[in-house]
Amino acid sequence: MEAQQFVWKGAIPLQIHLHESEVTTLPPPLPFLVLAPRIGYLPLLVPQIRPHFSSALPPGVDTVWFEYRGLPLKWYIPTGVLYDLFCAEPERPWNLTVHFRGYPGNILIPCEGEDSVKWSFINSLKEAAYIINGNCKNVMNMSQPDQLELWRSVSKGDLEAYRQVSSKLKLGIIEDEYSVNTNSNLPKPRASITETELTGQTKTVRIPVRLYVWNVTEDFEDLEDAPPIDSWDKISYINRPVEMFKEDGKYCTLSEAIKTLLPELSCTADLKVEEGSKCASEGKSSDPLEGKGAGAEDQGRTAIESMDSQASSNLAEIKFVRIQGIEPRLEIPFSWVANNLMFPEYFLHICICLRAAKENSQ
Repeated sequence: MEAQQFVWKGAIPLQIHLHESEVTTLPPPLPFLVLAPRIGYLPLLVPQIRPHFSSALPPGVDTVWFEYRGLPLKWYIPTGVLYDLFCAEPERPWNLTVHFRGYPGNILIPCEGEDSVKWSFINSLKEAAYIINGNCKNVMNMSQPDQLELWRSVSKGDLEAYRQVSSKLKLGIIEDEYSVNTNSNLPKPRASITETELTGQTKTVRIPVRLYVWNVTEDFEDLEDAPPIDSWDKISYINRPVEMFKEDGKYCTLSEAIKTLLPELSCTADLKVEEGSKCASEGKSSDPLEGKGAGAEDQGRTAIESMDSQASSNLAEIKFVRIQGIEPRLEIPFSWVANNLMFPEYFLHICICLRAAKENSQ
């Protein structure tokens, strides 16, 4: 679980500016610098931010919200997910603007501070439990002290406390293909107390996933040239479970899981992000021109490259896949990804930048 420890320690440096329309003092207040936990939520930073800007605010009741490049940020999405989605090229520190007035109720659902974030988290946990176990009774039946301790552990980034209280939820065991393969030849030790406590717990075969697909129509080579996200309409939100095993009983890869979530990609199985590794694995023996003269080979290669270039330009192209700030190889076992990169509410959040397939003009 070393990867999980790194995930919980992950943080994003933020530089937070007060919107100029709410500044009532000269000189204006300096930006506020803070490290925001990746697994946390922006409203949980307000107690640290408010004192820094309070003397510069106009009269009125605080209704805090954040924006990036003019777009209000949805407060119930984890901070790390927002960063992975909006910063195609890493921005450090991440420059956000905070507002204490003029809440955009037409874009954001109401947020009453930490309580709203807490209940949003609990509801997501219930949803994940239903996907994993077929019911959410263990979450519904949590004692008040356990519920408070669970939320405290998440909001404070206390992984050990989280593990202790979340184990009571018995949300199944994710069987990791890597662990199964590496441990299959090892002698089996006597069951420990922890293993005994898990007896009767079913192995998880359905993984709760939240997929954020940023659809772009512009073509670009470098991520620094990617167009900014100026509307939430450019983000497709998919909330769907993924089966960990394929029909033949084998573990699925991250690539196969993504194609399950995006069926429209099934018809374009040769996604450009996969073409390089596919050609490399096939090697020279797959070259239909092998053994011919050098002149014919050069002409043949030129013709094939031209056709491949024209065909690939008409395919949907995945620009990046990000999970917890990582851009993993698509052939990685999906079970490992779920085991190690899942968020505390038992959802796996995946960000994808997808350039839409070009329509054939002919």
